[in-house]
Amino acid sequence: MTDTHAKHALNDEPIDDEIAQVLRTVTYPANKDAIVDAARAAGVSNDVITLFDGLPEQDYNNPDSVEQLLGSNGGPGISI
Repeated sequence: MTDTHAKHALNDEPIDDEIAQVLRTVTYPANKDAIVDAARAAGVSNDVITLFDGLPEQDYNNPDSVEQLLGSNGGPGISI
C-alpha cells in the first residue's frame, strides 16, 4: 500500500463515522428525503449530505439497505 493510498483510506474514516451516525438516528422505514433531512439535522459534512442526496428515491427498511447502496457506489461500505 502506498502512502497516498493509506492517507486516502484514513481520510475516509470520518465520513464513514458521519454516515453511521446519521443512519443510527433515522426512523425506518425512511425515504431518501428523510435520510437527507436527518443528515442536515445531525450537522454532518456537506460531502455526507451529498452522498445521501445521491441515493435513489425509494423507501429504505433499515440502515443496511442504505449502506449497501452507498457501498456499491464505489466504496467498500461501512459498518454500523
